[in-house]
Amino acid sequence: MGLTIYLGSKLGEWLDVKFNNTDQLYYKVVTLIAVFVSMGSVIFQVLKLTNKDSDD
Repeated sequence: MGLTIYLGSKLGEWLDVKFNNTDQLYYKVVTLIAVFVSMGSVIFQVLKLTNKDSDD
């Protein structure tokens, strides 16, 4: 989870530098997307484990 968010922030920083964006818009948007993807992944894994345990 932390790695996904870190890589998302680094990608956003790189995009800001590449497109000469001083508002850090790409940094904020890509990091926020990375947070949602990470949270979704964790929720999906927990639900998968919960359903697996209830089938036993």
